[in-house]
Amino acid sequence: QLQLVESGGGLVQPGGSMTLSCSASGFPFAKYAMAWFRQAPGKEREGVSCINANSRATTNYADSVKGRFTISRNNANNTVYLVMNSLKDDDTAAYYCAANVECVPYPDTWSNPDMYWGQGTQVTVSS
Repeated sequence: QLQLVESGGGLVQPGGSMTLSCSASGFPFAKYAMAWFRQAPGKEREGVSCINANSRATTNYADSVKGRFTISRNNANNTVYLVMNSLKDDDTAAYYCAANVECVPYPDTWSNPDMYWGQGTQVTVSS
């Protein structure tokens, strides 16, 4: 049974940092491109960052987070991470882990019909 379980969300002050984790099981993690998406209240879900399954683990980022967020993966423990620095109020959203994405240069879509989603974790940036 495929599972994606996000953790690490919570409340953080503007300018602060937070790390999200997504633990995967039930599929060959090392062979799948992974991504983080987010959805703020009243807005559409948007891609934040993705990482390929190739040997270089190439990454792509939305313009809004480039230079502040870093995605990485550990194939030994089936986990993908999102380190978020210099957080802003606009980063407040539910963050979702996704597997089997099309990790191509932004702004092309990373979604595809066969992708899988986690349940999400809330990140709130507020003073």
